[in-house]
Amino acid sequence: MRVVALVCLGVVASWNGVSAQVGHEPSHSPYHDVRRGAVGVITFGYLGGSRGSVGVGLSDGKTAGIRYEVPFGAIGASLGLAYGRTNRFVVDPTKDSTSPARTTGPFPNDVVLVDAGLQLVLTGRKTWRGIAPYVGGALGMVISGASPSDASGYQFGSKFTVAPNAGLRWYPARRLSVRGDLRLVLWKLNYPVSYKVPASDGSRVLPLTASFSEWTSHPWATIGVGWTF
Repeated sequence: MRVVALVCLGVVASWNGVSAQVGHEPSHSPYHDVRRGAVGVITFGYLGGSRGSVGVGLSDGKTAGIRYEVPFGAIGASLGLAYGRTNRFVVDPTKDSTSPARTTGPFPNDVVLVDAGLQLVLTGRKTWRGIAPYVGGALGMVISGASPSDASGYQFGSKFTVAPNAGLRWYPARRLSVRGDLRLVLWKLNYPVSYKVPASDGSRVLPLTASFSEWTSHPWATIGVGWTF
């Protein structure tokens, strides 16, 4: 029994020694706590993506916005507001398919994007060497500004949006953060009945069997600077 006890004590001592070697001293650890508090963010980016099968959807514009983030442990909530200098083409269904006047543009058509989302930080409440990757998603609206003149009656209007996203936050200081975010914004286009009316050559903008609505996807890349209050 004495021999067994001595062997057990030796194993425990060896395990403690190995554990001490594997761990990191707090001053040398690559993991650091993220400062608690709400975060205000200024963002700049670019919104691209599909214009739909007809080609009249909004796309290709620079964006600028603000974002407010509140962390709850590893999960955080955010509210975003952005302005985009996008554009679109105009299709006139009364023109023949061979006419250069059938599709004109692009014309400026600015938008406002608002959203509310959740993010899961993969490193929890800590950063690894100052970096914290995250994944998340958001629901929101995209609201069109003044539209170009369109004989077809098509208007972009306002759309409900869904946007999965992922990104990185880098903390060069306790309060300061720099981040890159990539999201895929999805919204549905709705086409007017005039797109199925035949022109003088019998052609139609939309085939008779086609749907009057269509989902389009829009990659939206942004960079931002945040400050923790």
